[in-house]
Amino acid sequence: MNLIKKLTGKIFAIWALVVFILSMLIVLIPIVIIGLWPEPKRSHLFHPITQFWMKIFFTLSGVTRVFKGRKNIEKNETYIIVCNHRSFLDPPLSTPAIPSANKTIAKIEMAKIPLFGIVYKRGSVLVDRKSEESRKQSYSKMKEVLAMGLHMCIYPEGTRNRTAEPLQKFHDGAFRLAVETGKKIIPSLIFNTSNIFPARGIFFWTGKVEMHFLPAVEVAEKTAQELKEEVFEIMKSYYLINNVEI
Repeated sequence: MNLIKKLTGKIFAIWALVVFILSMLIVLIPIVIIGLWPEPKRSHLFHPITQFWMKIFFTLSGVTRVFKGRKNIEKNETYIIVCNHRSFLDPPLSTPAIPSANKTIAKIEMAKIPLFGIVYKRGSVLVDRKSEESRKQSYSKMKEVLAMGLHMCIYPEGTRNRTAEPLQKFHDGAFRLAVETGKKIIPSLIFNTSNIFPARGIFFWTGKVEMHFLPAVEVAEKTAQELKEEVFEIMKSYYLINNVEI
């Protein structure tokens, strides 16, 4: 990467941060107000607000979003949606992209950020990965989310993939959850967010990002291990075939 692009990317990163904060302040009041409603009504109110917020953010940041395969998420069905993860840009892309209300499993540390923490808590099931008790509680909460008719969005790699491999090894949680609840899994692939907003350094660039939702994977008569292996292969194959420079 040449020096001019590095410097420009740093300027774009500052601009994107300013846009994120200012647009967040626009939606903060309604997000606070919807806290008066119980779940799942609260999440159903939260979802269009985040869609509006992220439309502002991505548009003003110079990033075009393309979504494919959302028809695979059928109305009146509840799914566990699993995504690959390469950038901090993935959650703001994926949550509004899912056609109806959903929650994401997320690190509890981020909830401590002033103001943003309020928004973060609304759309997340929080987990302290250092605490075994917190992991157990978050697993129970995810079951409750699905029982309420809300989708769960999970990044089975557990953290951002900084390797050259298409995917990192998957953790068991999402697949054990699917087997125990009987909910189908929607594999989904995110493309180009790591070029727009890399995991390392202060850099942001304009361009196009995509999220593709694949057909649902049935869970009946499968173990969590079998399901994990099946979904991993589906996502890896799709990523290798479709990950062209965007």
